[in-house]
Amino acid sequence: QVQLVESGGGLVQAGGSLSVSCAASGFSLDDYVIGWFRQAPGPEREGISCISIDGTFNVADSVKGRFTISRDNAMNTVYLQMRDLKPEDTGRYYCASVYDPPGECKTTAGWYDKWGQGTQVTVSS
Repeated sequence: QVQLVESGGGLVQAGGSLSVSCAASGFSLDDYVIGWFRQAPGPEREGISCISIDGTFNVADSVKGRFTISRDNAMNTVYLQMRDLKPEDTGRYYCASVYDPPGECKTTAGWYDKWGQGTQVTVSS
């Protein structure tokens, strides 16, 4: 089955760290751009970070300096390492993929065509 599966979410205190993973099954991530998004209660899905096929990446200003995206194609997995977490980082974190697009990766939800089910991250104050 072709799917993205997020894992690693949980409950953490403010100031703590957490790492979430996005594993692909049924296909190889080698030629896919991956984005991370989060959704707090409400309709908006916020773009957090993305990583291109060549490993270049973009990071939203809201998490710059605290979140790091990386990919391990041998493990068919993309990671999002989060540190100095804040209560406003709370939300359901989703990864998404798009096949071999031109140019830089984007943290725009509409750019992606495959989504995982998400993993919940809760930061307590």
